[in-house]
Amino acid sequence: MLTKTIPHTFIRNGYYYFSRRVPSDLRDHYSYHRIVQGLRTTSPQKAKVQASIISAKLEAYWSQVRLAKSDVIGMSLVKDSFSGSLKLDAKQPQSDCPSLLAALEVYLEQKGKGRPKTFRVAAERSCNYLIGLCGNKPLSDYTRQDALQFRDWLVARGLTGSSITRNFSYLKAVINFALSEYALDVRNPFIGVYHDRNAGVLVRKPIPIDDIRNIQSECRVIDDDMRWLIALISDTGMRLAEGAGLLKQDFIGLDTDLPYVCVTKQPWRNLKTASSERKIPLVGEALWAAKRIIEADNGSDFAFPRYNRGSATTANSASAALNKWLKHYVPDGCTMHSFRHSMRDRLRAVQCPSDITDQIGGWATDGVGQGYGSGYPMSVLQEWLVKAI
Repeated sequence: MLTKTIPHTFIRNGYYYFSRRVPSDLRDHYSYHRIVQGLRTTSPQKAKVQASIISAKLEAYWSQVRLAKSDVIGMSLVKDSFSGSLKLDAKQPQSDCPSLLAALEVYLEQKGKGRPKTFRVAAERSCNYLIGLCGNKPLSDYTRQDALQFRDWLVARGLTGSSITRNFSYLKAVINFALSEYALDVRNPFIGVYHDRNAGVLVRKPIPIDDIRNIQSECRVIDDDMRWLIALISDTGMRLAEGAGLLKQDFIGLDTDLPYVCVTKQPWRNLKTASSERKIPLVGEALWAAKRIIEADNGSDFAFPRYNRGSATTANSASAALNKWLKHYVPDGCTMHSFRHSMRDRLRAVQCPSDITDQIGGWATDGVGQGYGSGYPMSVLQEWLVKAI
């Protein structure tokens, strides 16, 4: 039986085995419908690494086979990338320079503390993509050609420009950190690799103000916790994960002249940037939603317990559910995140200074001077939000 904790593995007599079903469209290339390989380890940590490497190599090979079956423009750029890359082993290369896997381990050990699971998963995925394509080499052995082949492979897989950027960002971060830690005079060949960052990227549109008003009216009519979250975000511009992970105690002074909500880093919900930690005045429908949350007395410390039943806020579940409802009230291309774009436009429309807008939305602000002081008083933020809504 496959294990639940480590994808594509099962345990037999205490040892881990890799097991993955062959995709139906590729079964004519195999004698069996499932690939099984012993990992020769009883360690779940080692099994996870080895299984992810084998899986990445299979993905690379299967992509090659699928591309070979179709008439893809530019196939000549990528087909040589796969030669010699399918030896299914995870042995560390013999070198004084650390391998990519060793660099990843150091990076996650030092940089991964206190970071969400997605941070580790994304870093492992990017490194395993490269290992599946070019092998687990010493960092000094990776070349510019490897970097270019990696880019072409990602493009051939159909990844968007932003996804390719993320993969390169994690790779560069892992390698740069290891080179610095070990004081190695090695150039990182993955720096400065060009790709079209806008390819396939869906531009998020702001929600028109008339649609926002209509949505807010519907939220009052339905008057449940999902609609409270939508209303809260609509007049604060906060990120969905920020709102979904709030505690009731984060709402302050709801019966005063200056009610606000505290957005802080929590064990169950991280923040995107340091500037995301902030206080946002509650005005308009956001204030109504905050009061309804407190009045509801749902028996939980969380403002939205349905999205906080485990160890982490399930922002993806919230996004799927809320966007499903929202799509009936907004133009095509608009999502929950569009409220954030709309808030920036609404503040811009009343000529709100950009640094005040950045403080309200938790956007990072350029400039050395922006790091000094504690920002604008809450009353000033409230004044501009009142004008904007």
